[in-house]
Parts: sequence; structure tokens; C-alpha cells
Amino acid sequence: MRIVLLGPPGAGKGTQAHRLADYFDSRLISTGDMFRRNVRQETSLGLKAKSYMDSGELVPDDVVIDMLFSELDKSPNGWLLDGFPRTLAQAEALERGLEERGRPLQAALQFVIPDEATIARLAGRRVCRRCQRTYNVEVKPPRIEGVCDACGGELERRSDDEPETVRHRLEVYWRDTAPLVEFYRDRGLLREVDAVGEVEEVTRRAIGALDDVPDRT
Repeated sequence: MRIVLLGPPGAGKGTQAHRLADYFDSRLISTGDMFRRNVRQETSLGLKAKSYMDSGELVPDDVVIDMLFSELDKSPNGWLLDGFPRTLAQAEALERGLEERGRPLQAALQFVIPDEATIARLAGRRVCRRCQRTYNVEVKPPRIEGVCDACGGELERRSDDEPETVRHRLEVYWRDTAPLVEFYRDRGLLREVDAVGEVEEVTRRAIGALDDVPDRT
């Protein structure tokens, strides 16, 4: 399975990404985690990215894409991509690189949720400091308050989950990232999933939305 995950902040992509990766036995690639790992391990691409970050500049798309494909090429059983692409230019670069490898994208899975539901959901979100798994104190609490079920790490509320910050993040999403919906719809790759509801039910909807993907390898 080779798919990208789309949706606004708080749509549940993080939670569903882990569940879908397990279900399809595919690798989950989070671009945020990828960046941090490359910088921490001081890979050549990580050092290049850090030089831009240290000078307060955005990391150029070509560096990000090189880093991304170094990860994708290590995933012969397929992957789910969370956090990329964020712009049309990135989507086009991803498309070209995959076509060159003869392993094109199979689906773009969009998690759909109203903005106000997103704001309410993020108010209860907690994220593991160690492995970045996400929880919600109302709908998906950890077994032990403040402790990650998966790795035992400490859970925290992110500063960017404050309501006013969330509203700004949604504005940025709808301006920059939402056009990807039409990009993938035009290519017949878009699958939409209602992201409102219990975690298990949303997972079932997501799996059902991918039933017509012809080749899952």
C-alpha cells in the first residue's frame, strides 16, 4: 500500500496512521519524525537541513524530497505518508519521483471533519514526548493518566493545541494544503473518510475507503 494521508489538524491522522499501518503491514513515515531523526543522527541530509534551520530559513523542498525518498526507497512493502505533501509543488515532486521508480501512489486518504469539531478535539489531545503517539482525554484516554500505552513515555498538551492557535493552523491548512484535495481528485486517487466518531469506527471507514485499491503491494 502506498498512500498519503490528508486532513486538517485534529482530524485524527496520527492515530489512524498507526492503526492503518498495522492493518496493511506497511511502514508509517511521518515527515516530522523523519526530520528529527536525520538531524539527530547527523546524516548528510540532516546536516544540510539543520544549516537552513539554524539560520532561520525554511528547508528547501529539494532537501526535504531527497530525505523523503531515501526513506521511501527503504520500504518495499509499502508505506503511509503523514505530513507530506503540504503544497501542490511538493505533490507534483512526489508524483514525479514515484513514477520514475515505477511505484506510483495508489490513494490519497482524506479525513474530513468540521473546523469547530477540530478545535474541540484538540483541546483534549495529549501527545507522547517519546514516540509521538496521540491520545484524547475524552475519546481515547491512555490506560494510565499521563502515560503512553505504547512506550511508557510522558504525555503532554502541545502549545499549538490552544484554540486560537488551532484556528490559525486551520487557516493555513485551508490556504496551502486543501488544494491537494482537488489535485488528487483529478487523478482519481482521492478517498474521503468521515473523521467524526469513535476511533475504531473511523478506522473501519478508512479501511473500507481503500477496498477498491487494486494493488496493495
